[in-house]
Amino acid sequence: MKTVVLIVAAGKGERTGGEIPKQFAPLAGRPMLMWSHAALAVHPTIDDILVVIGPGQEGLLKDCLPDARFVLGGATRRESVARGIASLQDADRIIVHDAARPFPSSSVVDRLLAALDQADAAIPVLPVTDTIVSAEGATVPRDQLSRVQTPQAFRAAALLRAHAEWTGDEPTDDAQMVRALGGSVALVQGDVMLEKVTWPGDFTAAEARIGWETRMATGFDVHRLVDGADLCLGGVKIPHHQGLSGHSDADVALHALTDALLGTIAAGDIGLHFPPSDPQWRGAESGQFLRHAADLVADRGGQIVFVDLTIMCEAPKIGPHRAAIQGRIAELLGLSTDRVSVKATTTERLGFTGRGEGIAAQAAATVRVPGTTR
Repeated sequence: MKTVVLIVAAGKGERTGGEIPKQFAPLAGRPMLMWSHAALAVHPTIDDILVVIGPGQEGLLKDCLPDARFVLGGATRRESVARGIASLQDADRIIVHDAARPFPSSSVVDRLLAALDQADAAIPVLPVTDTIVSAEGATVPRDQLSRVQTPQAFRAAALLRAHAEWTGDEPTDDAQMVRALGGSVALVQGDVMLEKVTWPGDFTAAEARIGWETRMATGFDVHRLVDGADLCLGGVKIPHHQGLSGHSDADVALHALTDALLGTIAAGDIGLHFPPSDPQWRGAESGQFLRHAADLVADRGGQIVFVDLTIMCEAPKIGPHRAAIQGRIAELLGLSTDRVSVKATTTERLGFTGRGEGIAAQAAATVRVPGTTR
């Protein structure tokens, strides 16, 4: 059974009032579309994902999902879905999801696909808890009502037929099209995480639904002091009669910070991303290593909260350069200086640092990352 997801992301999102369509607007540090795409891409039963975007949105999609398959949608949601499913090949089951619901869960997908064993379509629903009245003020029994969400799952043949034969008014979802043609639609338990982002305030509410977790990781690095080399510490060139030896500019402080940030997202160490055996990194400025690690944190939806750096050496004295180092690290990470701690210490003339043979650095980084969706 081949299962393909169609993410509908072709709208203009005018009700949110942003400068770009809401599906590409930032939500907790990453474009909203990335959240649902990432959550659905890791589901073991889903074989492929196709994104439907609006004309002129190709650049926005490439910026957030450069490798995503896409097709251009139409003037209405129904037209966009129709164009999407027309591009699918050999799909047995099609899941249609709106990008404005950024947190689809694996448990909801499991329930939807299981329901397709007995039905042509399956939709997630939540009970209506508020009192509902008609335009005339009459109370409507809420036990007969449900709130419909996406993703919605379909047997491919049923969805294709529904779109091919539809002649009614513009539908608000695809399940009603299947039902109108006599198809069976199963209701499964929905999820409050699937609330739709429609208005400006919904972005704040959506971020509040994320299960944030705080992570801390450390990094450590050391380099030898040698004659005839520049000394770079924390992205600042410091006058000294010796410099640090290494494949790059050997900035031991930024290397330690890079490893600390990579550790917060379990992304290995600096050597994995910038191998010393690769000649392109010979003499490279280490600030790009730190920015790369920060970008990886951001790609995971993470936010850097605080970094702490301790430089260990007998000479040079770090005190006169502390503010410059603090400012440069803050600039590289996009932080205010009060979120960057820079300290220095000696080893009381013990060990290689005490003998002036090298400089060591230890760093710690604290980040907030979104928890895994259920």
